[in-house]
Amino acid sequence: MKTKLIIGFIGNGKSANRYHLPFILSRADKVNTKTIYSATASQDSWARLPDVNYTDNLDVLLNDPQIQLVVVSTPSSLHYEFALKVLQAGKHCVVEKPFTQTLEEAQTLFSLAQEKGLMIQCYQNRRFDSDFLTTQKIIESGKLGDLLEVEMHYDYYRPYVPEAVKSFSAINSYLYGHGCHTLDQVISYFGAPDSVHYDVRQLLGAGRMNDYFDVDMYYGALKVSVKSSYFRLKERPSFVVYGKKGMFIKHNKDKQEHHLKLFYMPDNPDFGRDTPEDYGVLTWMDDAGVYHEEKVTSEQGDYARYYDAIYETLINGKEKLVKDEETLLQIKLLQEGVHGLH
Repeated sequence: MKTKLIIGFIGNGKSANRYHLPFILSRADKVNTKTIYSATASQDSWARLPDVNYTDNLDVLLNDPQIQLVVVSTPSSLHYEFALKVLQAGKHCVVEKPFTQTLEEAQTLFSLAQEKGLMIQCYQNRRFDSDFLTTQKIIESGKLGDLLEVEMHYDYYRPYVPEAVKSFSAINSYLYGHGCHTLDQVISYFGAPDSVHYDVRQLLGAGRMNDYFDVDMYYGALKVSVKSSYFRLKERPSFVVYGKKGMFIKHNKDKQEHHLKLFYMPDNPDFGRDTPEDYGVLTWMDDAGVYHEEKVTSEQGDYARYYDAIYETLINGKEKLVKDEETLLQIKLLQEGVHGLH
């Protein structure tokens, strides 16, 4: 029998129920959720899972010797406070993104974990987005030639969100809330940039929420841009990649989030799977100067692979999926990006 990883949750909202638990349930042979803590446990609206202990007493979770790992899936402003409590209780910790608000907080958590021989890691599930995995496959095929430019877009048309917010908050900014997805993808694949240029705005004016960002990261001749806005009536392509010999364009995003919102769960065989109309288009010139254009079958995204990696780290001693220095770099970029906005 496989050794099971026994976990608990702090927070019982959308994050836990939509982005964690469905994938943990798909790995029931390896990972088991024992306890979920929420201050409002008796009023929480999400359906309760059988065989899970729901509690409004944090000590029940933190003092349970069986629980090895605690996932912090609270509002972002509480991540640091609860992660600190988890480590002080002697348990490994996964923290939803954005990991913390400041670089200093992130460094404190990593130092404490190291001191206590514990693992703490940011939940970067979007490393397993279908569009991102497919783009990597195309880059590695060599058909694009030397890479020159990568554009990544994460757009909405939700003007009512920024229009309803009358104050600025760094941890709740658009850059922190959504840049934490795309910036991690860039860092995980391309590493630390040589330099960064930020265009982070409050389109509705000072003293309002950050609702737009455009971050350019430079790697020699290559520029990788991460762009997002709340005011795009038609969203831009998810990925556009240019090389000296070709380009790849993937209009549609990974479908896992879309399916989860419909309560269409990972136990369905076509969960998160692209159909041919979702496939990206690769265009390139071969060495004989012949023009090619083809649709590329998408790679399969699967957020459960994050928990596969956690299992390998905690049970089998493998290296962490999300390195400390990657998280620290990301928080540094987020912090620098919103600096000066109020």
